[in-house]
Amino acid sequence: MSKRLAAALLAAIVMPATVTVAHAQRPSPPPGPLISGYLCCNMRTYGDSISDINYDEQGTSIVAVGTPARITTYDFRWFGVELAGKQQRIKNDYSRNIPLPTFAQRYVVTADPKQKMATFPAPVREAILAGKVMPGMTREQVLMAIAYPVASENPSLDAPVWRYWRDSWSEFQVQFDDKGLVKTVVGDAISLSRVFVATPAAAAAQP
Repeated sequence: MSKRLAAALLAAIVMPATVTVAHAQRPSPPPGPLISGYLCCNMRTYGDSISDINYDEQGTSIVAVGTPARITTYDFRWFGVELAGKQQRIKNDYSRNIPLPTFAQRYVVTADPKQKMATFPAPVREAILAGKVMPGMTREQVLMAIAYPVASENPSLDAPVWRYWRDSWSEFQVQFDDKGLVKTVVGDAISLSRVFVATPAAAAAQP
């Protein structure tokens, strides 16, 4: 073997082969409108993120209905929103049958809910601000108080029962009568203490 051939073989062994790796590009998320408006309803944040399940868990705090809101970005399963100047993510964890732009427009609305709330009887306003439901409330008022039930378990908002979860183990249900008004809330004692005011709205409004 010639010295030249031996040197070439040694170089092939010692020098690492150059490998070209093609990295897949992350697809762009679908676009959506960057709406400015207001938060539709009371939502619970973990600090910088909010889930559509809206668990009432230790460590969460309420971002109030009517808080100024501005959508800033869209990803695949969440959208970014500035709430009263603080950046948050609202995550579509359990309503994935709804397109993200439609999902976002559930939560950021252009009409200020507080203007509508000003027309409600005082006991209803107080219950909404406390994040509670009372008999006689409309569906709209329930949404303001405790937000949307997740779409995976509530495909129609016209249904007579809305299913909610206080945490991963504690379900409660808001039941409506034939007129679309809250009849009662069914759940365990802790859930009811957190979300239910037993006095009917009409009775509470009496002087």
